[in-house]
Amino acid sequence: MVTKFKKTIIIDLDGVLNTYNGNYDKNFIPPIKNGALGFLKNLSENYSVKIFTTREKELTLKWVKEHNLSEYINDVTNIKEPCWVYIDDRGITFDGNYSNLSEKIDSFNPWYKQ
Repeated sequence: MVTKFKKTIIIDLDGVLNTYNGNYDKNFIPPIKNGALGFLKNLSENYSVKIFTTREKELTLKWVKEHNLSEYINDVTNIKEPCWVYIDDRGITFDGNYSNLSEKIDSFNPWYKQ
């Protein structure tokens, strides 16, 4: 039997998978964002999915279990390790052009502040 190699995708927890709006509480992870379950289910068919967060791993794993995501999430990490792609609400895509990168940084806002 041939095992299909799956590329890894790392997805940020706060602001991408949950309803985080900038009010951080280290002991509470906001509820799952509408559509996230279906997205992760579909994504996990072709990719190995890891959650990236600075939150405590055990708290995050509890959140994953409470939201029935365990079969779609391969791991939780606080290290941006090598992967196919990162999905993050605070990311700027580098397009090879430095001339407008500082402007992108200076004018950046996460989606929930736009």
